[in-house]
Amino acid sequence: MNGVLASALLHVAEIAAIVLFILGLRFLSSPASARAGNRLAAIGMLIALVAVLASSSLAVAWWAIVVGVVVGTVIGLVSALKVKMTAMPQMVALFNGAGGGAAACVSTTQYLLWERAHAFAVPMDPVTSVSLVISAIIGAISAAGSVIAFLKLQELMTGRPVTYTGQQFVNGIVALAIAGLALWVMVTLGVEPTWAYGAMLVLALLLGVLFVLPIGGADMPVVISLLNSFTGLAVAITGFELRYNTLIVAGTLVGASGTLLTILMSKAMNRSLTNVLFGAFGAKGGMEVAAAAGGAQNIRSTTPDDVAVMLAYAHQVVVVPGYGMAVAQAQHAVRELADQLEKKGVTVKYAIHPVAGRMPGHMNVLLAEANVPYNQLYDMDDINPEFPRTDVALIIGANDVTNPAARNVQSSPIFGMPILDVDKASNVIVLKRSLRSGFAGIDNPLYEDPKTAMLFGDAKASVEQLVHAVKAL
Repeated sequence: MNGVLASALLHVAEIAAIVLFILGLRFLSSPASARAGNRLAAIGMLIALVAVLASSSLAVAWWAIVVGVVVGTVIGLVSALKVKMTAMPQMVALFNGAGGGAAACVSTTQYLLWERAHAFAVPMDPVTSVSLVISAIIGAISAAGSVIAFLKLQELMTGRPVTYTGQQFVNGIVALAIAGLALWVMVTLGVEPTWAYGAMLVLALLLGVLFVLPIGGADMPVVISLLNSFTGLAVAITGFELRYNTLIVAGTLVGASGTLLTILMSKAMNRSLTNVLFGAFGAKGGMEVAAAAGGAQNIRSTTPDDVAVMLAYAHQVVVVPGYGMAVAQAQHAVRELADQLEKKGVTVKYAIHPVAGRMPGHMNVLLAEANVPYNQLYDMDDINPEFPRTDVALIIGANDVTNPAARNVQSSPIFGMPILDVDKASNVIVLKRSLRSGFAGIDNPLYEDPKTAMLFGDAKASVEQLVHAVKAL
């Protein structure tokens, strides 16, 4: 009876963890409930871990799991507390890669344990063998690709696409070789030792590297989301190896949400996922856009005092945050500026482009950190009709998502991508350190628009100067 009761309690714990995962994901759909969603998912993970520890079918000592949980918890806490918001995309990429790598490691361990236990005298069942191989491949691709994404985002390597002649042909050959080795491994798994598993794993890691190299920095949000879906899929398949339902459900949730987010972000850029992955966006086209725009010759600079007068006497101001705000950590100063403007009766709104920043929801996270009211955040479709009625569009480093070349320069690689219609505002103020192009490597003709004025300098320092100037009026 005790055994039956223990088994029932474990099943209840698994169901509770799954329900909390689903609720956590649901709450993440709104900024107002995102923190609660994170807490619910964390509680669900704790319940799942306790259920694993309490299981009577553990293949390893309980202390090994406890050590892993403690080490992982410490790393996660330190990272969350120490990593700057500007480096959050890199951290997400690394954590995502860790998930994919963990799935590949579990599959490899399963393979080695089977080899040791059965000495290849008993064939492995089809479900386990197929799951083991697919999980190892997808996990290795996700792990290696996430590392390259991290290196690009951290600027330890160029953010531009790395391309060479015959690149897609090489990638295709590697993919075919992986498929052939995977089939061989599945046929011979549990029958005889094979070198094919190791070769398959190495080629999967190589494909992960080759997969991300030709993708430009401007497409990193989409890539991070896609790699996240890869990791979720790998984890879900690993659940079939281990016969663990909670792992299957958790991985499926991550994989499905990552896939949907990837599709939505590609749609927001008006580009197919194939074009994002294989179009080498940003490898060329920047010079063509610059030439089409006539070169950066008619730039008008301004001063904080002049901008402050313009802002203070405006009816409506729309703030357009970008990676420049993240780099300068200017979100708190932006919130203070908005507060000062609202005291003077100015309506302040924030325009959020789906792919602004370096990861999905990057700007939302930054503004939430500064306690910007959620009802002031508007997505692209909702805010674009507001720009013709806006007195000042205040752009803080958002280069690529405000580039009008997407509408009128057919030679531009971003042609056709929906952008924020900031050029339809009465006045446009751009806060930038210099005229250097954005992460996509494409010049922005907006800066030559007669309605546009450039306020050069560090974004945080510039916004703080605006705050003091507005207070003085």
